[in-house]
Amino acid sequence: MRRKLKLVKLILAIALIFTSIIPVRMAIAFQQSPVPQAIFVLGGDAERMRFAAKFWQSHQNLDIWISDFAWNLDNNLRICLKYGVPDVKLHLDGRATDTVTNFTTLAGDFVEQRLQHIYLITSDYHMRRAQAIATIVLGSQGIVVTPVAVTSKNQPSESLVRVLRDGGRSFLWIVTGRSAARFNSRLK
Repeated sequence: MRRKLKLVKLILAIALIFTSIIPVRMAIAFQQSPVPQAIFVLGGDAERMRFAAKFWQSHQNLDIWISDFAWNLDNNLRICLKYGVPDVKLHLDGRATDTVTNFTTLAGDFVEQRLQHIYLITSDYHMRRAQAIATIVLGSQGIVVTPVAVTSKNQPSESLVRVLRDGGRSFLWIVTGRSAARFNSRLK
């Protein structure tokens, strides 16, 4: 019983440390880069791709990073090219298996590219969860996001349970480098 209590205290202490560091890193990133340096689109919806391609037309100096299932990348490419986004501006990534891995698979690439501030494009019903994950995963890397929501039709916001679950998985990724995606029942 004492061991379990110590383990819980240790986990809470680690979470508290990470929780206090993330806002500081994000504030520094925002101070250094008040204007977004790239566009990041969460895949899974052709309407998001059309919106992102149209959004890029008024932000042509920015690259677009798209994270989606590998089998959907060709469709995303076609949509972006149709709206005039040159392929040299596109970074298509098919490693993600879910929303948490949309962020964890590209966090290192964003750091490598020295991106400190990005636009985050996803559907409005999905934004609360995506922002929570972004705050933890990207915030821990010193990257801040500016959300841009794509309006959806009659889609209720995702549940708080899903937000908390993926927030926990995001903290797990910070601590272990793993996101627990293998427990996603949809992938079996």
